Amino acid sequence: MEEFEGTILVGESYEPVAGRLVVEDGRITEITETGTDSTDIVVPAFVNAHTHIGDSVAKEAAVGLSLAAAVVPPDSRKHRRLAEADRSELVAAMARTLEYMAQTGTVTCLDFREFGVEGARALRDAGRQAPIDPFVFGSGDESVLEVADGYGASGANDDDFTAERAAARAADRPFAIHAGEPDPTDIHPALDLEPDLLVHMVHAEAEHLERVAEQSVPIAVCPRANTVLDVGTAPVRELLDHTTVALGTDNVMLNQPSMFREMAYTAKHFDVTDREVLEMATAAGAEIAGRECGVLAPGRPAKLLVLDGDSHNLTGTVDPVSAVVRRATGGDVERVRL
Repeated sequence: MEEFEGTILVGESYEPVAGRLVVEDGRITEITETGTDSTDIVVPAFVNAHTHIGDSVAKEAAVGLSLAAAVVPPDSRKHRRLAEADRSELVAAMARTLEYMAQTGTVTCLDFREFGVEGARALRDAGRQAPIDPFVFGSGDESVLEVADGYGASGANDDDFTAERAAARAADRPFAIHAGEPDPTDIHPALDLEPDLLVHMVHAEAEHLERVAEQSVPIAVCPRANTVLDVGTAPVRELLDHTTVALGTDNVMLNQPSMFREMAYTAKHFDVTDREVLEMATAAGAEIAGRECGVLAPGRPAKLLVLDGDSHNLTGTVDPVSAVVRRATGGDVERVRL
């Protein structure tokens, strides 16, 4: 049995409760409001809803580049660097990124992995070296679904993904696709594929939002990456008003995969509440990945992190939810239980 004391952000509302959380056999069995001297803040572990961690061998390689020059295959800076890296270098770099995410409270990431079956296998090998079990969206032809958890398409303007969509459906695996990143032209074609997840939707307009709501398609947004690549600003408020929205950090070459940084940026630049941002970073991504984590409640897996509420950074904060979303960093993490 394990016990955690302090201010616990409980349930889907992340209500701050001063008390004790009990864990047995890997699951939360009890959350009790009680007197405590602990200044710790107990938070559900994060789910990073969109990453490209193969880029771990090319950090900051895209500085000053456009979207196409930075990441679009096959001649972008990213893909040239990935092609140059040998397998052991690539796996080791991805494993270190997964270690970093674990240290900062991320329990899993939904990763779009390039280079087909071999790319997916390399990510699986990296996952075996780290505390995080990544959710792998594979690429290439349909055979990648023998290794991956789902299929991740680059964009509906890049290719015809009809066969891959059908294969994912037949295998009962999710199909995800980038849409509306450089412009809106690929959004309707992406929705025609009836995806299980859309990524970015920076240029989503009213007609797209209506279809998203009608089809109940969740969306992963990556605000910092959109800023770095200068592709625009996603209508996060409008997206939230129409569907489930989760938070991702996108390419490791662009930004460190810190959910703390992504939450703070989102909270300070968009018309969203701090609780909405915390949900985007936890329960929303978990729902998309089919995981039970993301919420602290009896019966749920005990995937959580403990922040030092009396750290030099966090001491004196009034609202613990706002403290987590707007101010906390990896340096405030006392313990991670994944």
